[in-house]
Amino acid sequence: MMRTLATLLPHVAALLILGSAYTYAGQHFEFAHPVWLWFGTLAILHVTFRLAIQTKAGFSGLVWSWESTESQLTWKTMGFQSIPEIPFGLRTLTLGLLSIAAAQPQSSSSVEDLTREGIDIVLSIDLSASMLSKDFDPNRLEASKAVASTFVEERPNDRVGVVAYEGEAFTQIPLTTDQRVVMNGIAQLETGLLEGGTAIGMGLATAVNRLKESEAESKVIILLTDGVNNSGQIEPLDAAQLAKLNNIRVYTIGVGSIGKARSPVSKVGNTYQYDWIEVKIDEDVLKNIASSTGGRYFRATSEDKLSSIYKEIDQLEKTQFNVLRYNQKTEEFLPFALAAAFAFFLEFFLRQFAIRTLL
Repeated sequence: MMRTLATLLPHVAALLILGSAYTYAGQHFEFAHPVWLWFGTLAILHVTFRLAIQTKAGFSGLVWSWESTESQLTWKTMGFQSIPEIPFGLRTLTLGLLSIAAAQPQSSSSVEDLTREGIDIVLSIDLSASMLSKDFDPNRLEASKAVASTFVEERPNDRVGVVAYEGEAFTQIPLTTDQRVVMNGIAQLETGLLEGGTAIGMGLATAVNRLKESEAESKVIILLTDGVNNSGQIEPLDAAQLAKLNNIRVYTIGVGSIGKARSPVSKVGNTYQYDWIEVKIDEDVLKNIASSTGGRYFRATSEDKLSSIYKEIDQLEKTQFNVLRYNQKTEEFLPFALAAAFAFFLEFFLRQFAIRTLL
């Protein structure tokens, strides 16, 4: 029995190594031809075959001078007794490693190529004195600036610019992807920077000029006002036609409560005098601008409503992403093939030289 155990030692070691190799390969790799893994059963059959031969023919290992009976076998002498079986253990190992290599283990990594179809957006904001009306907290202008800044902050993948207008218009921030610059530019907006009045057409036309050279797939203007066009050299509907010709969608927002609001009526020094004034917004013009350019008109009667309008526009104008995802596979059979070749040549060397010399 002890001699039979000595015979098995190289095969047991080989099977333990193979078990670790199979476990590692199964956990870390995919197999192109997993059916070849069944070839590994030949390693087990080889062990069974060798055990059957040894049981039938008797132990054929080395007989050392210091032991001659079964009872005298120790672990040390068993190690020596197992030496002739080492080449066969190496063959067991070779068969198992070859089965893994033949199954073609592969490692894979997912690669994504992300491209975006950016949107260019210009915010055109009314700075007329009526934007200081108190029906919003603290007034229409500050509420509009806060909501616009939040909108910009949530559009990290788009270019955004800012146009401001009263009786005339100017570009506060050209198109840029730098959100911080845009938000700072919005924060600096205030009334009284330009000639008084509400030049909706000029505000829209200036925004169109910022976008007409853009190569973006989608171009959008968000035009915000609280009044009626009463100045400027360009009519709002003429500016809308310019936007349409340049494939620019215009979303229009009328800001102001229904009825009367405390609005500035005069200015004494640097202080505005307020009175209750009927809120008048040229909704028909704003609706026509939006419909003719493929946009929409919104009426904001409170800060919450204004915020929800910008959120709705944010949903309507989503940046399009094109994601090309593919898997890269790397062949990992070589280490197993080399290990099998090493075991094979080691078996050959031991069988032809080392074991023969000992015997």
